[in-house]
Amino acid sequence: MIQAFGLTSNSRKDLPPAVDDVSFEARAGRVTALLGATGAGKTSALRLMLELQQGRGITYFRGRPLHRIAHPSREVGVLMGDVPGHPARTVRGHLRMLCAAAGVPVRRADEVLEVVGLVSLRDERLGTLSRGMDRRLGLACALLADPHTLVLDEPADGLSSRESRWLHGMLRAHAAQGGTVLFTTSEPKEAARVADRVVTLEQGRLAADQEAPEFARTRLRPRVAVRSPHAARLAALLAKEARAAHRSVEVVREGGNRLSVYGSTCADVGEAAFRHGILVHQLADETGDMGPGAGFFPGEEGARNSGRFPGEAVQAGRADAAAAESGEPLGAGGDAEADGEAHGDGLTLGNSGAHDDRAAQAAKGVSGDQASRDTHQEARGGSVRGGGRDASTPVKAVKPPAPLPPLPPPISVRSAPGPLRPLRYELRRATGISTGFLTTAAVLVASALTAVLLARVGHTPQARLLAAWPRELPLPPAALGAGLLGALAFGDEFRHPALAADRGTVPRRLGLLTAKLLVAAVTALALALLAVGCDAEVLYLVYGRELTEVPGDWLALSASWFGLVIGCAWAGVLAAGIFRSTTAGLAAVVAVPVLAVPLVQKALEGASVRTAAGLPARLREDFLFQWPFGGERYLAGVVRVITQPVGGALTLSLTALLCAYLLTSLRSRVR
Repeated sequence: MIQAFGLTSNSRKDLPPAVDDVSFEARAGRVTALLGATGAGKTSALRLMLELQQGRGITYFRGRPLHRIAHPSREVGVLMGDVPGHPARTVRGHLRMLCAAAGVPVRRADEVLEVVGLVSLRDERLGTLSRGMDRRLGLACALLADPHTLVLDEPADGLSSRESRWLHGMLRAHAAQGGTVLFTTSEPKEAARVADRVVTLEQGRLAADQEAPEFARTRLRPRVAVRSPHAARLAALLAKEARAAHRSVEVVREGGNRLSVYGSTCADVGEAAFRHGILVHQLADETGDMGPGAGFFPGEEGARNSGRFPGEAVQAGRADAAAAESGEPLGAGGDAEADGEAHGDGLTLGNSGAHDDRAAQAAKGVSGDQASRDTHQEARGGSVRGGGRDASTPVKAVKPPAPLPPLPPPISVRSAPGPLRPLRYELRRATGISTGFLTTAAVLVASALTAVLLARVGHTPQARLLAAWPRELPLPPAALGAGLLGALAFGDEFRHPALAADRGTVPRRLGLLTAKLLVAAVTALALALLAVGCDAEVLYLVYGRELTEVPGDWLALSASWFGLVIGCAWAGVLAAGIFRSTTAGLAAVVAVPVLAVPLVQKALEGASVRTAAGLPARLREDFLFQWPFGGERYLAGVVRVITQPVGGALTLSLTALLCAYLLTSLRSRVR
């Protein structure tokens, strides 16, 4: 269950807080609706519950606050807005990536796709999905880790009635299996139709906390239900009289011969019909107006089975045949109508009793929709009296309630975190879209063209020629490409936060950082090797073997080259993780040779700086053993790389960025 205590958002300048001291409960096995108009504070309340924004108050999910839950996605499934995924990623690839992050088997992705009906669209890109399909995918993401609690913000907003019924059926099925469901809505009809309990917010404060039947009777807008064979004429007359009297009256044509009149009374409507000689078959006040096709409230299945609601009249069903409207017997092909409907030549108003209650409305046949539930209405002194239908009239059989939609089977997830889980997630994230491959291809083409142009101009050292590194550029194309790929590793997380379902923000965890650094290093090494290989091959094809000879100090040059490319990739990863932007990550990479290198160069030229000459020999003397396989040469190459201005600048930059990343990570954890 969910227990929210004293939710209060921070004040906004001179404005009152969006949420002010809101407390409520959402119990397990029930659907709870958080109702309010736009700006009432529904989304802010959810964000406070999920610890996505600063404020006061605390929320317990089965007795624990969210920051005390090791894996929030396994406890709380969240759907807020559109699916936060890269638009170029496929539906199945997105779910498989989230499976790796949550530590669930990849087959789970196919299971939830089948449940939400997206198997045929599993290879579609996220950017091409319609609103309804996007909502289905969002629900699949929320159900992926088999959470106990579902928290959804306006889940049916913008959906068709069919898609809304399917979604509501899924929520009802989750609650029927013992789960907790909390969703927000601005539609009172939807809240009364779907939820077991309705929590109403007004201007950030708790206005009511009621069961759904009580909410429908006390807080929904009342209306006058009218049935007449001349419904169109009566609607026009009522609207005309309202305009003449300057009254706010809304007349809605419900279909067939039924009208819903808002802002008027039974007496006014009856008098208007009498004055113009319009026959009326039904005239009654209704509460719990939930629109066409609405059925029972949650928890009233017993009333549906008995067909009677104590003390209340049930809305008469809609007839499709004109014969039923004129008072003739209803045949087997018609819908079962409520008894007590007026059939006569005139209109008689009196203080008759309530109509005999019926619950003959059939359940909708839409997949995923729960059985429909009848609306309530109260028949005050405007009931119509007349001859009833013959008892021998055949009545259309009532369809059985539609079954609840199936949910994904339960799964068992290891509670201990797996060391390879962030690595699997990062690999699926990096290979799930074509951005990395396109960037690599562009870098190789640019590097090869630059090498050819440098060879044509001449006066370029062999090492710089193979690396395609002009003296006029701060970095070669391969290093810039590695830095861009590293910046994308964290920049895409903030631009398309696929991990937002866990805590709403991209987590700055050391495991995730280690995985990104490892994947970025391997990618940078591959890019460095491919760039040198492509440059050498192009130079050989264009100018012959002379420009492709291996330099004598290839070991130190290779160490410098690999260190430069990997350092640029790591700088991009760390800077993008700190500043939450791909552009900032790439800017930090370019700032190393432009700003940091001159400073380091100036420092190294000072007289007070000692050199590291003879370091391998002194280390050998201190450790009293010979380095195997000529290890002192490799150590000397590493030392030369670090003592170079570029290497020193990269080392200092990476150290500063890593410290800043750890500081932001610890600060967010303390918060």
